[in-house]
Amino acid sequence: MALVSRVLVAAAGLPLVLALVYLGGWWLFGLAALVAGLALHEFARMTRPLRPLVLAGYVGVIAMLVGVRVGGLAWLLGAVLLTLLAAFVLQGLAGTRQTATVAIGSTLLGTVWVGLGLAHLVLLRDLPEKGRLVILTVLLAVFAADTFAFFIGRLIGRHKLAPIMSPGKTWEGFIAGTAAAVAVAFFSLYPDRESFLTIPQSLVLGAVVALAAALGDLFESALKRDMQVKDSGRILAGHGGMLDRIDAHLFAAPAAFYLILAFGYSSP
Repeated sequence: MALVSRVLVAAAGLPLVLALVYLGGWWLFGLAALVAGLALHEFARMTRPLRPLVLAGYVGVIAMLVGVRVGGLAWLLGAVLLTLLAAFVLQGLAGTRQTATVAIGSTLLGTVWVGLGLAHLVLLRDLPEKGRLVILTVLLAVFAADTFAFFIGRLIGRHKLAPIMSPGKTWEGFIAGTAAAVAVAFFSLYPDRESFLTIPQSLVLGAVVALAAALGDLFESALKRDMQVKDSGRILAGHGGMLDRIDAHLFAAPAAFYLILAFGYSSP
């Protein structure tokens, strides 16, 4: 039943997500803002004993998304500093039962994790001329890596990738997922090999996206294990919570963005 639920949710939500990503602009901003709000809410529930300052987190993620939408990469640092300032002020006003170090630190952790990851998806979409191609490539590469890792890991997985943080993940699944992500990047970017990324660069991009996606998944698993929760939420049925669905993208998007910049492509 869990697998059927995952398939149904993906079939219902994927076309809408891809349509908004294709349109870009404020349509993508709206999607990112909605996802950020849900993800940050789940993070606040998951880390409730740490007493994160949720309002400061909402201010921070919206500032990050608005910043990259209207001002590009240069505005991100300002939004992070705004989060720190808002958390400090709210901590002083609210006087929570948690220490300032823990409350403000956990607020920054959740806000930067969610906000920066989604903001870099917006930055990928806003890359001049190739933004639509790049973001769709990254999204599909992450999807392919996750899907192949899941099924191959269940079929032939024997060697644990991270037995403490995530016992279900295997090296066999990771290798299969990486191969799938590399294949997606290769075939997606091949027609533009003369005007955008070369074939070796596209292969590296696929591998980096797969590695970053796996690390993003493990990062959330480590947090959930630390806070002793199984899923971040139930909003997406068989997929769990919003964080469970986007954790890989939160690492993959920044990795892809900065790798493309390192290859010499200009940022917005």
